Amino acid sequence: MNNLQRLQLETKGIKLEQKELIIYLNENGLQPFEQYNAESATSKKSIYQAALAALESIANNPSKFANKKHEDMDVSDFAVNLQNRIDQLERKIRTLKTDNQIKNDTNFFMLFGD
Repeated sequence: MNNLQRLQLETKGIKLEQKELIIYLNENGLQPFEQYNAESATSKKSIYQAALAALESIANNPSKFANKKHEDMDVSDFAVNLQNRIDQLERKIRTLKTDNQIKNDTNFFMLFGD
């Protein structure tokens, strides 16, 4: 699976052009057609950041979802669900560490200094 496919998984159910998704990936330091590295915390965080950017751009452009209606969900439900997903991604991104942070993490702290 490449980075573009991974981002499409994260934004499943929302139709975005491939060109747009590529821009979001590039802005977050990922090449769209490179292999997705599931072991890398940095890659994972970058995918979430790209998904967040995509969802925020949709939220900032109400005309994109003005006519969204799916079964029993109307526009206001879509907007609420979109905002909930944005909030969820923001919380997740804040808690994720990058590869460098994990490598430099220590299991102790200094209570008193010299």
